[in-house]
Amino acid sequence: MAEEKQQGLTETKKGNFSEWYNQVVQKAELADYAPIRGFMVVRPNAYVLWESIQENFNKAIFKKGVRNAYFPLLIPKSFFEKEAEHAEGFEPELAWIESDSKDVEEKVAIRPTSETIMYASYSKWIRSWRDLPLRINQWCNVLRWEVRQTKLFLRTREFLWQEGHCVYETEEQAEKEALMFLDEYKNLCQDLLAVPVLLGQKTESEKFAGAKKTFTIEALMPDGKALQMGTSHNLGQGFAKAFEIEYLDEKGNKKLPWQNSWGFSTRLIGSIIMVHGDDKGFVTPPRLAKIKAVIIPILFDKTKEQVLKKAKEFEKKLDFLNAFVDDRDSYSAGWKFNEWELKGIPLRIEIGPKDLNKKQIVLVRRDTGKKEFVKESKIAEKAKQVIEEMHKDMFKKAEKFLKENSVEAKTWPDFKKALAEKKLILAPFCNTTECEEEIKEETTVTSRCIPFGQKNQKLKCIKCGKETTIKAWFGKSY
Repeated sequence: MAEEKQQGLTETKKGNFSEWYNQVVQKAELADYAPIRGFMVVRPNAYVLWESIQENFNKAIFKKGVRNAYFPLLIPKSFFEKEAEHAEGFEPELAWIESDSKDVEEKVAIRPTSETIMYASYSKWIRSWRDLPLRINQWCNVLRWEVRQTKLFLRTREFLWQEGHCVYETEEQAEKEALMFLDEYKNLCQDLLAVPVLLGQKTESEKFAGAKKTFTIEALMPDGKALQMGTSHNLGQGFAKAFEIEYLDEKGNKKLPWQNSWGFSTRLIGSIIMVHGDDKGFVTPPRLAKIKAVIIPILFDKTKEQVLKKAKEFEKKLDFLNAFVDDRDSYSAGWKFNEWELKGIPLRIEIGPKDLNKKQIVLVRRDTGKKEFVKESKIAEKAKQVIEEMHKDMFKKAEKFLKENSVEAKTWPDFKKALAEKKLILAPFCNTTECEEEIKEETTVTSRCIPFGQKNQKLKCIKCGKETTIKAWFGKSY
């Protein structure tokens, strides 16, 4: 039976990055375009990654006292109108449901985010200081009617995410935990996805609609664009006031609580494709991968039975990696090598007649392609070691790229030079909306964040020259 022709990548990562990305997403069977414009189908190879992210993050937030819940998909129009800034921020992206049904009391929209529908319930549930803090998270889909071009995982009208919404007695508690959850995002990105991030506060013009403060983690992609990986917000008391969320304190006085919210989305999958992928395809961060190893037997008629038997023994021995044997007869070993490289499985284990005689296997790392002969008796121990080495090496490589492509600009010409070189730029900034708009109009870059922990310094804004005490990161973004 003739082998099916293999379709590898036709673009390189350094050549046409955008087309390379699209090809990796589709040929590695991570996602596909849906029949409706602006939507995507998340395929099993990517959904299993989302499940791993959920599993990991659930463990982290459960330890912080967070419980998962689920709230309705549809939100009444009157709910959006309760918080003016929030309503104005999301109005252009709302998808309204039209219905002639007589039981529809008012116009409803598909959720772009869930503050309003959740806080309507919070106003019923919270009565006393004993009900606080209230910490709830939900995993769901949201819909924002984007007008920009679809980019799978990065820019689609519907996407999957988690959104945490918490209520506290004091602002200090609300902000402290908003920053705590931001740290959990950093841990997730760096310890699970092997993607380094920068932390900071959003500028006034970039903060979430309705928030008092917005905090963010930002990553740098290989094409020089920044990617917002997750945000958390000090919501202040605006939503509590709008939705009449009140409680009685210990003295019996009626009080308004303070709130925060925090979220990340399937954008994280887009980030790992871009950061770790190569000209052969996708490279799955090993701690994230559900299936961490594929065992490929090198089959010949005379030794086929013995080699397959040994491969199955390794499959059991490497059960902790969810290893599996690719024993398909209709494809050659070389074809299988290429397929699993394209799909990004971290380890490839090869075994043939010669290896059988020498009581060894060949272990191949997906990230570097490095091959190593390993004794049968050492395979489990060695596989564990290589998985951890891979994670550390992939993170170091990404961290090196971030450091080498982040620069500080002290003058406007320096700023524009760094921009032309596709760098992430740290520069003094006055933090005014007017100045930020001028920078955006002239260069198309936006502020990414104001880094935490800056010392009080006497500086002049990179654009307008006004005195300031802070620096901010700037860059092009998705």
